[in-house]
Amino acid sequence: MSAANTSAANTAAGRRSRTPSANVERELVAAAEAVLVRDGPGGVTVRAVAAEAGIAPMGVYNRLGGKDGLVEALLIIGFDRLRAAIESGPEPDMMERMRACAMRYREFALTNRHFYAIMFEDAIPHEHMSDEVAEHAGAAFGALVRNVEATAAAGQIEAPDPREVGQQIWSALHGAVALELKDLVLTPDAETTYRATVDMVLRGLAA
Repeated sequence: MSAANTSAANTAAGRRSRTPSANVERELVAAAEAVLVRDGPGGVTVRAVAAEAGIAPMGVYNRLGGKDGLVEALLIIGFDRLRAAIESGPEPDMMERMRACAMRYREFALTNRHFYAIMFEDAIPHEHMSDEVAEHAGAAFGALVRNVEATAAAGQIEAPDPREVGQQIWSALHGAVALELKDLVLTPDAETTYRATVDMVLRGLAA
């Protein structure tokens, strides 16, 4: 094969090996998640994510607007997974369903520590929360509110304002989880203490 033909073949192979344009954003987001999970919030940089995806750093700016765009994409993933975790479950008793929802909240936080940190601790500082991120965060809270509404409709808790009650429950759960994530639980078993906290909250709301 001539030098010209070899060069042309290499060029064509290079074009075939490139990530299709429609998939670049998806691969960047997947790479950002991989870096976050492996290296923690401090590891999420434009250069690190681009290297993980095998894409030039400029691609992060072109597709996602830079680091803020990466953070927003991760926040959306995090809030969507939290919503899925606390959606209404299969438990026939509504109070047990609410209790299970609370336990799944803790499970999400403990198994997705780095996501939880960027969602609730601003572990990767960014300028502002976009309307899109706020919408996904609101959807996660909405899942909790729907559980409150269902439990109230079953006559098992008092919730004249489901959003207010949902906020109270979320405040209690987040506080307990935040202490555990910071290794500040001073009782022998953090899960036992968390369960007792959930029971205390639900007893306080019981009809």
